Amino acid sequence: MYRLVMDDATTAIAYLWDDAENYWPEAEGDHDLTDPFSPGLGLDLFEAAHARLTALGVRVPAIRLIDRGAGDGSAGLAVVEDLPGETLEQLLARDPCAAAPVMARLAEALEAMRRHRAPAYGKVTVVDQGGISRGSSCEEVVLARALRDLAEAASRDPRVAAARDRLAERLLRLAGAVRPRAEYAVVHGELGPDHVLVDADGNPVLIDVEGTMYFDVEWEHVFLRLRLREAYGPLAVDGLDEDRLALYLLAQRLSLTAGPLRLLDGHFPDRAAMAGIAEHNLNEALALLRD
Repeated sequence: MYRLVMDDATTAIAYLWDDAENYWPEAEGDHDLTDPFSPGLGLDLFEAAHARLTALGVRVPAIRLIDRGAGDGSAGLAVVEDLPGETLEQLLARDPCAAAPVMARLAEALEAMRRHRAPAYGKVTVVDQGGISRGSSCEEVVLARALRDLAEAASRDPRVAAARDRLAERLLRLAGAVRPRAEYAVVHGELGPDHVLVDADGNPVLIDVEGTMYFDVEWEHVFLRLRLREAYGPLAVDGLDEDRLALYLLAQRLSLTAGPLRLLDGHFPDRAAMAGIAEHNLNEALALLRD
């Protein structure tokens, strides 16, 4: 991501999708769009997510220019509106009272996303084109991913390895309690307060939207709770499925352990921060075994 400064001092943001810009070590299945959790990379994913969110009235940076590059949608360039103000994360830390109306508007955006239903789950570009995603249900996809994350984390940390069987047993038990569902909402997927900018009018603006998908809304709210902690309250909604919340909480703790540890295999620059994320979520995952 680059800020562009024009001759007349106006600015824009350029998003460039290129393997040279990606710190994540490549893994098998990374380019399989039928996997809802495959990396949200590429211009096609960005355009589909942007169109869906815009149609729902959710504020995202306006597109100024699209350059498809090689033409296959896996790379390419998007130039979008620059929003040089604070992130919601920064505003909450600086002035929680000033953040209150932004949180209220974000709750409205999330409700618009929750109300829009699709009969299938998966990445927006897959579902909107009539495609079928991998797996038989959201909970099955989450369980399979969580077991992979558990295996990866166990291979990198002896504490996870020692608890691997108990964590796997808990995942299977939680997944077994989830009842079937046939409709899915629009979710960002990683909607932390750092993925929400605040524009000059105090509106929340969603960024890093390529991973937007149709999925269980509980996935979004677990992530919001983890990232916002005590500030989550204004975004809370009634009617969430407690069984899904329990499964997705453990799954996300394991993901936030395995993912940072995987990043540390490569050349990610802020290593101390990433190690801290892994350590925190590892301990939280183990704590869930005591519940």
